[in-house]
Parts: sequence; C-alpha cells; structure tokens
Amino acid sequence: MKYLLLISLLVAGITTRAQEYNVALIPDSIKTDADAVLRNEYLEVYIKSLEKTIVKHKYAITIFNENGAEYAKYQKSYDTKSPLYDISGTLYDAAGKKLKTVKRKDIVDVSLQDGMSLMLDDRIKAHNFYYNIYPYTIEYEDEQDIKGTYTLPSWYPVNGEKYGVLQSKYKVIYPADYHLRYKEYNYNGKPTITTDKDITITWELNNYKPLITEFAQPSLREILPQVRIAPTDFVYQGVKGSFATWQDYGKFQLMLNKDRDVLPDNIKQQVHSLTDKLTTIEEKTKVLYDFLQKNTRYISIQLGIGGFQPFEAKYVAEKKYGDCKALSNYMVALLKEAGVSANYVIAYGGSGKGSDRVDASFPAEYFNHVIACVPNGKDTIWLECTNQDVSAGYMGEFTGNRKVYVVDEKSGGGYITKTPTYKYTDNLQLRTVTATIDKEGNLQAEVKTHFTGLAQELQHGLLHEATPEERTKYLNEVISLPTYKIEKNDYKETKGYIPAMDEILIINSPNYASTSSKRLFVTPNMFNKSTARLPTDKPRKYDLELSYPFRDIDSVNITIPDGYTVEALPQNMNLTNKFGNYKVSYTVNANTIQLIRLKERINSRFPASDYEELAKFYETMYKADRAKIVFVKKEG
Repeated sequence: MKYLLLISLLVAGITTRAQEYNVALIPDSIKTDADAVLRNEYLEVYIKSLEKTIVKHKYAITIFNENGAEYAKYQKSYDTKSPLYDISGTLYDAAGKKLKTVKRKDIVDVSLQDGMSLMLDDRIKAHNFYYNIYPYTIEYEDEQDIKGTYTLPSWYPVNGEKYGVLQSKYKVIYPADYHLRYKEYNYNGKPTITTDKDITITWELNNYKPLITEFAQPSLREILPQVRIAPTDFVYQGVKGSFATWQDYGKFQLMLNKDRDVLPDNIKQQVHSLTDKLTTIEEKTKVLYDFLQKNTRYISIQLGIGGFQPFEAKYVAEKKYGDCKALSNYMVALLKEAGVSANYVIAYGGSGKGSDRVDASFPAEYFNHVIACVPNGKDTIWLECTNQDVSAGYMGEFTGNRKVYVVDEKSGGGYITKTPTYKYTDNLQLRTVTATIDKEGNLQAEVKTHFTGLAQELQHGLLHEATPEERTKYLNEVISLPTYKIEKNDYKETKGYIPAMDEILIINSPNYASTSSKRLFVTPNMFNKSTARLPTDKPRKYDLELSYPFRDIDSVNITIPDGYTVEALPQNMNLTNKFGNYKVSYTVNANTIQLIRLKERINSRFPASDYEELAKFYETMYKADRAKIVFVKKEG
C-alpha cells in the first residue's frame, strides 16, 4: 500500500509540473508578440555579513521562436573566491512534459577570456539544450557564494523586448544592523518588508506584457522595471570601503591607487626630454599621449583585486602593456612627472542608447572601464588610454556623452561629471561626387567624402583595424547600388579633438541609369538616401529620442551623354522643423546635372504626440531622395 501511495505521489508531482509548464496556460495577453516568456523566477540575495553574500536563483522561461533562443542559454561567471554550485536544469516540451535534465558533464566550465586578456580569475559555467522544436521551456537553478558586498545582484525581471513575465520575485535579506540602500525604477508596486532578526524586502512582478519595439524609443533602462541595491559599507577582497557618498567611493579608489604612480628613472628622463621645452598643458598632454600609444598596448590583467586596482606604473613601463586601469594610471603618472595635473576616471564603456548608466543620486558600482582626463579650465582634455590610434581628447561613441566618476584627491575623493557631447556640427559628412554616365547607362564616379566626429568612426576602423582585403570586401558590400565595383579606395586621417577622415572611392556601376530608345532616367542622389519609412497604423506609446545628431551635405555632379534635353525635373525642396533640416536642389546645364543635398538632425527628445509629424518628414525625405530626372533625346 505504501509503495502504491509513493507511486501515486510521484505521478501527481510529474502531472502537476507538466500542467505548470504547459504553454497553453500562458494568457494570450502575455504570449502574443512574445519571443520568450518568463514563467517564474525566484532571485534571493542573502547578505550574511560585510564579507559574505549568498545568491540563489531559479527560473523557467518558455521559448517561442528562434529570436527567443538566446534566453534558453545558461551562462554565469564566477571566480575561485565566489564559487558557483548546485546547478541544475530541465527541458520541457510545449505540453510541459520533461524531456531532459542537466548532468554535471554537460556543463561547460571555461576561463573568461576576451581575446585581449593575459590573466583572469573569472570563469564561466554555461549550458545549452540546443533544442529547436518551438515552443519549449527551460528551467535552471543555481547558488553562488559572493565574498564581500561590493557588487550586489540587482533585479532586472524583464530581459529585453518581446519578453513577457508571468511572475518574478526578488528577495533581499540582510542583518538588522546592516545599512542597505535600494532604488526602484519603473516599478509601480510596493515591496513587502518584514523585520525580525533579519530584514527581508520582497519585490514581485506579475503578468508583464511584452514590450513592442518603437522607432527611436528611449533606452530600455528608462522603460523596463528594475530595482538596484547597493551597500553603504562593503568589503571587497578584504579591503573595506563605502558607497555612502560619491566622496567615500573616491576615497576607496584613492586607497587602491596609492603609491602606484611611481615611474622608473629611465621613463622620468624620457618624459622630461619630451616635455621640458613645451609651454602649454595641451602640448605636453598630446606629446605624452603619443608616447603612451607608441610604447604600450592593451591587454587585460585582472587577478585578485585587479578588477578595481591598477597595476603599478613601473610594471607598465617594464612590460609595455596593461589593462584600462593600468594604462590610465600610467598616463596620469607620466603627466604628473611633467608637471601636469591629471585624473584617473572611472566610466562605463559602451555604445548606443543606455550607455549613460550612472545615477548620480544613487552611489553604486556602475562601471566597467577607466580613462584619464587633464583639467584645463573649460577645455578638459579626455584620454582613452587603451587605443593606439585614437586622437588625444576624443571620446567618441564608446565613452562620450555620459556621466563618469573622476577620482580626485584634492576634492577629498572625487566627483561625477560628464564626458564631451558631440553636436550635429561636430558630426559631419561632406561628400563631393563627380560622375559620368555613358550611352548604355553605365556609371563611373569619383566620390570624395570628409567625415568628422562620430561620423568618421567607421572609416577610422576601416583604416586602422581592417586589412586592405577586408576593407575592399566591406566597401563592395555596403553601398546601396544594384551592382557596382570599388576600383580604388584611399584614406587620410587628421587627428584632433574632433578627428577627421577623408575617403576617396572610385566606383563603377553598370546600368545605373535606365535607358530606352528615347529616354534616359537618372537618380542623381546615388550614395546618401534616407532609408527610414515609419508605420503609422498603431498609436505611439513612448517618447521620441533622436540620439545621433549629424549634418550631411552632398554635392553631386553628373555628366550625361550629349543629345538629351530635360523632360521631367524634380522640384527643389526646403524643409525645416523641430527634428532638423532637409534641403535638395537640382540644376541641369546642357549635359551636366548638379544635385545639392543637405540633411541635419539635432539631438533631442520629443513627446509621442510628435510621431506622426516625424513619420511624414521621413516619408517626404525617403521619396525625395529617390527622385529621378527624365531626359529625352533631341529630335534630329
């Protein structure tokens, strides 16, 4: 009887779990438009003391299609001082039937190498069922001991766009005498707080519909719910510090950096040889930055407390390599020897929206990168010390236009400030096209383009990071002509706070112009057509954020065969509105066409109610950029 009862209980348990993960149980409101749905999640952060935190995580995600398959991968980093264990995983089919479980031999355990690292403590444990019969559900569970409290796991229940959530629960437990700080973002509920020997705070998110992407929407960090927690006092690798204020954070970093800026005598001599005859801060900075670029290279070294403490300047001088911390510390030391005051700056490096992650009102660990700066009145000189080719003073898309933390002993620790923001007048694309079209409609063109600021970063990469073969291959794939071949490409760089690149291309495009027995059809705008066409069939939900300002000016001169006259000429256009400017004009003189085109976009934010006006503006540009001039053969 006991045996039969046990079997019944086991069968009941299996049936319950199958019912739990049956895809049919997900409400239509959650699974419609979803690539994946979080069925349930439990994330517990138990702060036992300043020296120890235990994190438990269990979750199940239903994957609906190939786009959601990335969420099926299990991957988590750890190191020898923060072990990761008790990993389990299960795969279920659409009906909730168990198909497979994770075995220890199935879990990949590898060093976290990024291709530029020499030594790392970090490792990764990873697993993937590699299942592709959709929909299906994966379930994972793990536990991790974190030595210290410097970085505490925050809560991001929604992993991205088209990701629905049925239930996610975040629980933080800490001693009553521990001062934990937290901040909620885009969270409408209220946490549950219980007080006993320990304090327990629980947040929960239920029935969250998938986010549908909108053109030029704000960063997901502004939209999706999250809760960030941070310590007041902490211990990292046995070193005590505080996040009570930004000044306290700076004191912690100053302690880690103390006495690590001492240069060897031979380097001191080289510094003085290079700078003693120079008179300005700018001259000395540029010369020493050039010295850094020519004599060091970037390699990541993160052992022990190396994730936050730079290697000594004498180490970099001897080895001629270092990570971002070591190279920036070395640069500051070089400048200090030359009598130039400079600062070690902690930043978040990354491109695109959401790269400005720092909340100045909530001191916490936001950062993944280190740069340097030289205060120079209103003209602070910013230095990216890991790049051997970038111009002194230029931050670009990777570290520009964001809040950073300047470590500064004079101020008692440091302060938050912002890196340069590049305006539309900084990001130029000035293009001159000289082209001929023969009787068969074949095009040959010389294209000279002057790029500056953010607009030159692609060309900078083609010059410095690609081989000639890779550059030619890329150029022969990227231009929006039906058929063409790049016969020649050439680049010239001009360094500066707003760097510039000059590109010259020789292009042949067979049958570019359409021909008939009597007519020739020419689209004069060859290389810079607006591509966006914005749908207006659904109401706009979020603000519009046009985050990349630029100015494009195209001057196109085309010579066509003799014997044609204009039959149809597009109208000139001049549009100016809150989003920017668009102007285009056409001139035909004998057998020569001239197109002048200007497009400017400002960096600004607009309410959702402006969307239809923006869509109309984009549609007008889309059509205008594809306008054709029709020529007819002269009679006789």
